[in-house]
Amino acid sequence: MIEHVYRRASAATMIDRVIVATDDARIAEAVRSFGGEARITRRDHPTGSDRLAEVARELDVPFVVNVQGDEPLIDPGLIDRMVATLAGDTGLGIATACCPITDPAEHASPHVVKVVVDARDDALYFSRSPLPYRADDARAFGNAAPLGWKHIGLYAYRHTALLALAATPPTPLERAEGLEQLRALETGIRIGVVETDTVPVGVDTPEDLEQVRLLVAAGGDGATRGATSGPRLETRRR
Repeated sequence: MIEHVYRRASAATMIDRVIVATDDARIAEAVRSFGGEARITRRDHPTGSDRLAEVARELDVPFVVNVQGDEPLIDPGLIDRMVATLAGDTGLGIATACCPITDPAEHASPHVVKVVVDARDDALYFSRSPLPYRADDARAFGNAAPLGWKHIGLYAYRHTALLALAATPPTPLERAEGLEQLRALETGIRIGVVETDTVPVGVDTPEDLEQVRLLVAAGGDGATRGATSGPRLETRRR
């Protein structure tokens, strides 16, 4: 699985290096066995961003992209769009992605992270609660329009923003929601949000793994939901 993620991240045209950042020697060995690059990190990082920053400190690069290691169907084009978003706006510190929510159960689920954005597509807030709240709840759930926007756990960081974020202790809203991206908003880092129609299937369960195997065997990209765990991949822009 990690090889699939590695090769799909490598296929992004705005990426010139992919590094697996992990605290597990077994993962590092697996990566090196297929010719990939891996770095062993400390085990005590509270978030993926903090783990990423440990490796990024050694790199002289403008941007760093964080890809979950359990996203074997990640779209290289989405990685490119996020890097292009950062490159096109020097005021942004981070770029991430979202997709529409049309299922009321997803909108209500605390396992689905929601995001709201402003007029220039900067993130206003992320939450596990239904966001935005619908005053006309019953009618809204009957509409074809999205109920909200699901956050996709894929990030592109300006190098300086990532290091600043890692140097900042966890913030109150971050601790309350259990969402590391809120640390950025609470400390004034702008997050640009890229909209996409689909989310790659993340592998969290044996059932997910079987679904991905079927999709790969069929030659499809597959997309239904995002993942929230797994080893991290660090990538940088040319």
